[in-house]
Amino acid sequence: MGFKCGIVGLPNVGKSTLFNALTKTAAAQAANYPFCTIEPNTGEVAVPDQRMQKIAALAGSKEIIPTRINFVDIAGLVRGASKGEGLGNQFLANIREVDAIIHVLRCFENDDITHIEGRINPVEDAATVETELMLADLESLERRTAQTAKRAAGKDKEALAVLPVMEQALQLLQQGRPVRLALPELETNEKQILKELNLLTSKPVLYVCNVAEQEAAAGNAMSKAVAAMALAQGAEAVVISAAIEAEVAQLPEEEAKDYLAAMGLHEAGLDRLIRAGYHLLDLITYFTCGPKETRAWTIRRGTKAPQAAGAIHSDFERGFIRANVIAYQDFIALGGETAAREAGKARDEGKDYSVQDGDIIHFRHNV
Repeated sequence: MGFKCGIVGLPNVGKSTLFNALTKTAAAQAANYPFCTIEPNTGEVAVPDQRMQKIAALAGSKEIIPTRINFVDIAGLVRGASKGEGLGNQFLANIREVDAIIHVLRCFENDDITHIEGRINPVEDAATVETELMLADLESLERRTAQTAKRAAGKDKEALAVLPVMEQALQLLQQGRPVRLALPELETNEKQILKELNLLTSKPVLYVCNVAEQEAAAGNAMSKAVAAMALAQGAEAVVISAAIEAEVAQLPEEEAKDYLAAMGLHEAGLDRLIRAGYHLLDLITYFTCGPKETRAWTIRRGTKAPQAAGAIHSDFERGFIRANVIAYQDFIALGGETAAREAGKARDEGKDYSVQDGDIIHFRHNV
């Protein structure tokens, strides 16, 4: 479905190292999973999900096809980007095209790697990038709000609906606060209006704390400061060592597991990053399964059954009749589809059903 997370950060924070590890992971997956392609600045990677192996084992599936998410490497930012400094215009344009922001912050000391600001302070780095995004939003929104206010004065219905949301967003920016802080207070229709405004600071943010190899398991004082900042913002944070991820991306699976274990890690940081990006976009997974394949499908939380069917093929949505649904826990606990049906755990759902994370579904359609 083309959900994209844009990787941003100041120069020399490990952004490129992290993205290169992601693209190497994607390249390794390309031989195993269909439609896994890489462009020069985009890596499409599988979302790790241990449920798939369990479903496939019970369904006797010959193949497992995970769902995927795109990561986009965005040009580095410098102070003044909102006014076009450095690659500022390209940077801002690229961010507008993604659904969420993965913000890499340097949380390691290394005298051989110069910091563009001459100091190591990830919280201030985050503020630098956030400020540039807010300034760009403020300039854009002030102009658009003035235009919308004129239309609203003429009783234009669309302008009357949009203007209060624009004014609320503008007030936040004028206070030096990102627009995404308004989201919890908005009604569903207002959230859609805000989304259509496509403001840079309305996008969800995940902070990635890039730490030294020896600090990958527990983090450090800098990553803890970032975690506290993220909590205050209603954002998320993960700790990763880009150096470790670059090494793991080069290793065969079993050697990678041994290497991670030696570093005191249970899984690759990239797996946590991919899952966090997935959750950041408020996505869920449902499954289809059978002897041929077990496959994961990506939809937004709250998606109704016909639209979920459309993730497979538009004909499924157009000719939707009903969805036969088995909850994941029932499927596993009872030992597969046949037993779940015999126990009365397979149910027919109609057009108003909101698909739940982990649902195993067979769609009936008349096309």
